[in-house]
Amino acid sequence: MNLPHDISRACFAFRGYDVKNLGRSPELLAIPEYRPFLLPPLAEASRECTVTLGYPVDLTAMIESGEEFELEHYGEAIASIVAIEQGQLAILRECHGIDPSGAAFNFGFSLGEISALVAGGTFQLADALRVPLMLTPDCIKLAQDVTLGIVFSRKEALNVEAIKHTLIEINSEGIGVIGMSAHLSPNSVLVMGTGQTVSRLKKRLKEDFPEGTNLRQNDSHWPPLHTPIVWEKDLNSRTGRYLHTIPVALKKPSPEIISLLTGERSYDDYNTREHMTRWVDHPQKLWDAVCAVLHSDVQMVVHVGPHPNIFPATFDRLTKNVETQIAANRGVKALSAVIERPWLKKLLPKDTGLLRAPKLHHIILEDWLIENAPK
Repeated sequence: MNLPHDISRACFAFRGYDVKNLGRSPELLAIPEYRPFLLPPLAEASRECTVTLGYPVDLTAMIESGEEFELEHYGEAIASIVAIEQGQLAILRECHGIDPSGAAFNFGFSLGEISALVAGGTFQLADALRVPLMLTPDCIKLAQDVTLGIVFSRKEALNVEAIKHTLIEINSEGIGVIGMSAHLSPNSVLVMGTGQTVSRLKKRLKEDFPEGTNLRQNDSHWPPLHTPIVWEKDLNSRTGRYLHTIPVALKKPSPEIISLLTGERSYDDYNTREHMTRWVDHPQKLWDAVCAVLHSDVQMVVHVGPHPNIFPATFDRLTKNVETQIAANRGVKALSAVIERPWLKKLLPKDTGLLRAPKLHHIILEDWLIENAPK
């Protein structure tokens, strides 16, 4: 599928940090026409890494090596992601004549929200990276004792409030700290915990929650952003303090941003510092953002960054579930046909917007750029 030059009915989704962060960036760098637009943001991010981390960093060389960033290079990983995302947008604008600033809105998961703020003109790239890079050493230390788990239900929606209550009870036992990091969907949440807290939660889920409520652990180590674990190193209050010295444009981002802190378009001309401080320890409202996208008038989601995963996977699962319901229910099929009428959509319950999932088009930007590279 092609990207239209008028992207006023499109939105851009920015990925965040993951275990794998290279994606197809080495391939993009190898395209002569694209390289001039990737090198400047990578050089700027490399300089900020060098100054803030205290040792020489060459992100271009690291990407071209083809080796994934290990946890000890967490700072370089996050810097490269944001730089590559800005480079992809520059390529789209300069090589293909499609201006990302004309999009309906942007949104991003975790680190992706910072990248969306750069794209929206709120931060310069180096300034946006400075605070997360300052926090990098302690993020790496905290990650050594952190286990990530996904709580999910195969039968019904999760009782998220009950899960939060259980997490507080586990924390009050004084044997570690656990918190919800993201609300992924009605039947899944992401948790992170120190020590044996995730195992303790798994036991409690079997004892106190409906049958079919499960927890799957991840073996990788993760910096525990968006959880109260960051309080152990005062990362939230330190972020607020650091942000006092970071230049921030006193205007709304353009395009506007659906914040995963609130699940809404909540940025205005003065609250960026407050949002970014809360961003550090508050869970990501991914599902709220997905619903906001589906309730909007956009027809296309452009996924930005190296090998975007969490948003494409969420939309794909939702699409398959909706298609199954439409095929099995005439009433749902009829409703899905009228949901595209703007005047009627405003009168329908908000959740009916989910029926638009199969109608949305998705573009993985790095794939599109490589497939449409100048010959």
